[in-house]
Amino acid sequence: MNEIKNIVEDIKNGNLKPIYLLMGEEPYYIDKISGFIEENVLNEADKGFDQLVLYGRDVSVEDIVGSAKRYPMMAERQVIIVKEAQDLSKTIDKLESYAENPHQTTVLVLNYKYKKLDKRKKLYKVIAKNGLIYESKKLYENQVADWIVRVLSGKKYKIEPKASQMLVEFLGTDLTKIANELNKLTSVLQENTIINAGHIEENIGISKDFNNFELRKAIGQLNVVKANRIINYFAQNPKDNPLVVTISLLNSFFTQLLQYHGLKDKSKISVAKALGVNPYFVGDYVEASKNYPMRKVSQIITLLREADVKSKGVGANQTHSDILKELLFKIMH
Repeated sequence: MNEIKNIVEDIKNGNLKPIYLLMGEEPYYIDKISGFIEENVLNEADKGFDQLVLYGRDVSVEDIVGSAKRYPMMAERQVIIVKEAQDLSKTIDKLESYAENPHQTTVLVLNYKYKKLDKRKKLYKVIAKNGLIYESKKLYENQVADWIVRVLSGKKYKIEPKASQMLVEFLGTDLTKIANELNKLTSVLQENTIINAGHIEENIGISKDFNNFELRKAIGQLNVVKANRIINYFAQNPKDNPLVVTISLLNSFFTQLLQYHGLKDKSKISVAKALGVNPYFVGDYVEASKNYPMRKVSQIITLLREADVKSKGVGANQTHSDILKELLFKIMH
C-alpha cells in the first residue's frame, strides 16, 4: 500500500509520468489509481477538451498512439485513459516506438487487468524507463483480513477478527467486492465503531451464526448438534452457501490443522505465523488438534477431496445437501 500512496502523492504534487502501465491480477488498485488520475489531474472545465477515455476492445494501438501524439487544447497536458487494455494484448508491442519517446504533454494510462507484460520484452523495459509500471498482485486469502483492518483503520473504524473472517469467507479475495461492502458498513455506522459479527449480519446479510466460520468451529469442537444445524441452514439457503466454498474452506482448515500437528513450537505467536492466521483463531486449532489426531486429519483431507469430486457430478448421483451431510458424518465419527 505504500507504493500506491507514493504514486498518488506524486500525482497530487504534479509529478506526472507520460505513461502509466497498471497491470496485474487484482483490478482493485488498478481502478483506484486510474480513477484518481481521471478525477484529479485536470479540472472539470478542461476534461471536456483534454481528457479521453478509450476501451481496448474498441480501439487499436495505432488509434491510441495517434491520440497520444496530439497536443492539449486548453490545459498544460492531456489525459488518455485506456480501460480494459488487456484486450490489446496481441498487438500491445506496437506501442514500443511511442513508449521510447512519449509526448511529455500527454499522460497515457493503460489499465492492463488480469494480465501482466513479460518483463523481458522491450515494451516493458522502455515503459519502466520512461514512465511508471505498477503491478497489482492478488492477495492470498490469509492476507485479506489484515487488508480489511488497514482499510477500515484509514476510515477510523475497527473490526473484530470474527467479523473480518466472515467477510473473507463469504466474499473471497475480491477486493472490489469487499471494498463495496465496507463502504456499506461505514455509511451506516459512526466513526470509531468496532464492527462486529452482528453488524455484518444486519448490514450485509451474512448470518453470524450459520456460516462456514461457525461450521468449521463446530466441527473442530466436535459439536455435532451445532454442526448439523448449520448444514441444515445451508441446505435451505444453497445459493448463499455453495458446497464448493464450504469444502474448500474445510480443506484449508484441516490442511492447516495437519500443519499444526507437525509444529515443534506451538506458542500462540509461532502458530499464528506458521499457519498464516490471526492469533485470535489459534485456540480453534489447539482445540481441534485434541479432537482430531494427525492420522484422522489425513483421512479427513482425503474425504474432502472425494466430496469435492462428487460435488462436480463425478461418480455419484447425490444432491449437494446429501454430500455435505455424508461428509459431516464421516468427519465427526
